[in-house]
Amino acid sequence: MWKIIAAAGAAAAGCCLCSFYERKNFVTDIYELTSEKVTRERTFVFLSDLHDNTFGQGQRKLLEAIDKVSPCAVLIGGDMMVVKKRADLETALFLVGKLAEQYPVYYGNGNHESRMDRKRYLYGDKYDTFVSELKKRGVCHLSDKSAEFDQEVRISGLDIQRKYYDKRIPGDKMDVSYIDRQLGKASKDKYQILLAHSPLFYKTYGAWGADLTLCGHFHGGTIRIPGLGGLMTPQLHFFQESCGGHLKAAGKDVVVSRGLGTHSINVRINNQAELVAVKIKPRNVQL
Repeated sequence: MWKIIAAAGAAAAGCCLCSFYERKNFVTDIYELTSEKVTRERTFVFLSDLHDNTFGQGQRKLLEAIDKVSPCAVLIGGDMMVVKKRADLETALFLVGKLAEQYPVYYGNGNHESRMDRKRYLYGDKYDTFVSELKKRGVCHLSDKSAEFDQEVRISGLDIQRKYYDKRIPGDKMDVSYIDRQLGKASKDKYQILLAHSPLFYKTYGAWGADLTLCGHFHGGTIRIPGLGGLMTPQLHFFQESCGGHLKAAGKDVVVSRGLGTHSINVRINNQAELVAVKIKPRNVQL
């Protein structure tokens, strides 16, 4: 019996050490995509779900990894801070400010940013302060808005309403008409990038017309089990296929970040924090 207890204790300690390492160290995953809508290659870095996490003093490790990728822009999918009981904006604004000194930055809301806006009786004007500080730093904030990145690329940010984060929703209930009301129609001529925090509705994003949708929110499923994927999402769905990685929807690309941080469930096992880079290359079309 004591041997079993000792073995269980050693296994638990090993899991704790593994989780700590995976939360404080990240990998850079590069996804290469093609499209007939672009005539030259572009590389975007995508950040999601930092949740006030830090990687070295002054975010040195993270900033160096982004510089190594040398992106044409940085796209942010939301939840850069933790908004539960408190909302400390310092870590998120520091990182975003440093990035904006070197790159164009486009910021879409996650459920934590939206919570600041919705629960003003708790957080006062912190959401307005955050948006104002983003703009002061030259960041393009996309809350149900779109921006033309260049002549070939359009970036849109969908601010998903609270009901779509409700734990009681059993599946994909979002309709294309909802996105049309929030954002209008997807661009047919330009390469349409959509920042949509929750990947639960990735099929709807593809049906809307996003050539590339970038999501986060699920933190990779917390614990990743080989052959089965992520164990659990924040909405208490188990083994959800959209916990991380590259997916297809209506012939369109969806990339789901495993995120850079955690909050309520501070666990990562076989699920290292992730910095996402996406290379979009021209597709050679032979007639």
